[in-house]
This record gives sequence, structure tokens and C-alpha cells, in this order.
Amino acid sequence: MRGTDLTFTKVAGLPGRRGRAGIIHTPHGDIPTPAFIPVGTKATVKTVLPETMKQLGAAAILSNAYHLYLQPGPEVIDQAGGLARFMNWNGPTFTDSGGFQVLSLGSGYKKVLSGEFTGSGRADHTVAEKKERHAHVDDEGVTFRSHLDGSRHRFTPEVSMQIQHQLGADIMMAFDELTTLLNSREYQVESLERTRRWAERCLVEHDRLTLERADKPYQMLYGVIQGAQYEDLRRKAARDLSAMEVAGRSFDGFGIGGAFEKENLATIVDWVCEELPEDKPRHLLGLSEPDDIFAGVEAGADTFDCVNPSRIGRNGGLYGRYGRFNLTRSEFKRDFAAPVAGCDCYTCQNYSIAYLHHLFKAKEMLGFTLATIHNEYFTVQLVRGIRKAIIEGDYPEYKQRVLGDFYGGEPLRSHWG
Repeated sequence: MRGTDLTFTKVAGLPGRRGRAGIIHTPHGDIPTPAFIPVGTKATVKTVLPETMKQLGAAAILSNAYHLYLQPGPEVIDQAGGLARFMNWNGPTFTDSGGFQVLSLGSGYKKVLSGEFTGSGRADHTVAEKKERHAHVDDEGVTFRSHLDGSRHRFTPEVSMQIQHQLGADIMMAFDELTTLLNSREYQVESLERTRRWAERCLVEHDRLTLERADKPYQMLYGVIQGAQYEDLRRKAARDLSAMEVAGRSFDGFGIGGAFEKENLATIVDWVCEELPEDKPRHLLGLSEPDDIFAGVEAGADTFDCVNPSRIGRNGGLYGRYGRFNLTRSEFKRDFAAPVAGCDCYTCQNYSIAYLHHLFKAKEMLGFTLATIHNEYFTVQLVRGIRKAIIEGDYPEYKQRVLGDFYGGEPLRSHWG
């Protein structure tokens, strides 16, 4: 498959909304959409075998370019035959550009970044004054320090493309600048233009590397749309990236990134998707809560990724039909029922909630594995259910049942179906 080939097929639409069911075509297999893409940050979904991820229904895995660049290095993965072969994953793979991590981990900040180091001049002094500034953005790229050992590194659009081509994922993301809601509109405008120029440079380098590595399977490149909460900026970014072409090559799909206020998620995704072409896939970065996924699907997003199912699992949290609950609660000590009644995942079919409670209390790593298996299964199957409902025409009923149960405030039961 080359860049001019069909990469997305629409199967069914959601009446009155932008949502659709479709198929993303990659050299390593098809991805039926909507789909949740579990995150295997360092070429592994933490504590879970790749074979198990396949068994629980995952269609693809997303790994992180920043982390794999630092360890073991993209040249190692390239020599191994690419990300999928390196991690023994029999299916499609995604990589992000590393842009978020160099501006968060590389700077010493977490999900919400201080306005100080991104240039808005509106510092959160309670955080910023306590941390050395470790990431510096300029028009050419980002200089940052490794969160592992403090060593200095530099990412540019070209470097990000070179790393991701070596990683060999089926779907890659263009290098973009992350902003937050703390940044001023003036800085958002400046950053958006920088991201536009970086996107063009990504396409140039992607074209060069695709020709240079013609013996390798084609890798799809998504442009990443920023613009924070501003309608005009989001729409401009979507128009700019969808019209962008270099040497006859354009973006194969689009990532929707940046900071969102939860209540504005659907509105922002709808603005963007109205401007994007219908025949290319759209990936919503970093979201996995059930209500967010439904909102994203209705607005036109096709795929989603997030670390939450595994992270919550490693902290003893399980998703159930009636919400999320914690395995360490004392009432579960002698409850020998399945962790979630009616769940078909490996964990719930083979273990009791009392056993999982014991594993977490005893700090046994098997608890992390079993909880993560369940949460990934829950999220993957929830989105599979959305796809099925769109195709079969009963999406409103499915949404009402799932969200009504999950957020309906049912009293805690000994095992949650």
C-alpha cells in the first residue's frame, strides 16, 4: 500500500451527526472503526502480554516516540524489523510524534503545563518557581532534557519523522507544539502557525524517507490539529492541514490534539471534522472515559487512545457497568464472585474479586495484570459496541443504556455487572 491508495472506507453513518463506522486499511491489517487503541507506551501495554491484548479485542496498539527514542533507541527497533515485530504484536501500530512528552516530561511538568515555559508570560508560579525550565521551543524545534538522566536532546519535525520511520508504525503523527488553556490567544496564534510550518516540514521529510525506504511497508502520516478552544483557530488548522500537499503527498489522516475542557469536547471536535475530508480517518488523542468517547464519535472521531484503562487498573480501579470502583475496599475481602458480573474478559471469567483484592493488598504484580486486562477489555468492547450500534441503527438506545448505567449513581454492590 502506498500513500495514494485508499486508507479509509466508510461503512455506515450516524443519522443527524458526523459519526460513522468505517475501516482503516494498513499494511498490517484493517482497523474497524470507531475503535479504542490501547497505549503501549514503551512497546508494551504495561503488565499485559501482546497476545492477551489481541485476545481481548484490541485492533491496534499505540506507542510513544519520545520514550522509544530514549530507550532502547529507534535504530534498535528498526533493526528488529519495526515496532510490531519487536514487541511481537500481530497487528497495526500507531506512534505519536513525541511532541507532548518533550513539552511535558522534558520540562518537568505533567498534563497541565505552566504558561511560563510555553511563552505566554502567565506563569503558574506555585509550580513554575519550583522547577527548572527544561524545554525550550523555537521556530526550528524543541530542545529538552531527558526525564531519565537529564541529558540534552533536540526534536525537530525532521527528527520526529526520522524516529517514527525507524519505529515503523503503520500510522504516525506529525510533530506539533502542545499548548494549554493557560496560554494567551496571542500565543495560540503564534504556536498554530509554527505547528503549520512544522507540519509542512513533516510532509517533506516523510516523502523523502518513504522514497528512501521504499522496501518498507508504507507508513501513514496524520497531521495534528491544534487551536485550543478557539473556533476560528481550530477551523483554520483543519483547513490548512487538509489542503497541505508536498510533492503530490498529503496527510493520510488527522489527529485532534491539544487541551480540552470536557464540556467543550464535542463542540471542538465537530468544528474540526466539519472542515476535514470525509475519506480520511480522524484520531482523537488521549481520551477514554465513556462519555468522552460517545461525544467524540458523534462529532466525527474514528479512533481514540488513552493510558487511563491501564493506569487506573494498576491503581486498583475497575470499570463496571455501573461505574468505576476500587478493588481495595474492605467489603471485597470475602466476596468470591467475579469482579464484574456478566463480563466475558479473561479476568472476570477466571478470578474472584476477593482474589484481586488480595493481590492489591499484598502488592502482587499479578493484580496489575488482571485489572488492566479487564479495563482494556471494557473500553475496547464499549467502542466495538458503538460501532455495531451505528451499523445496526440502534445507536441512541445503546448510548442511553451505557451512559445511563455508568453515570446513573447505582448503589455499590458486592460485584458490579
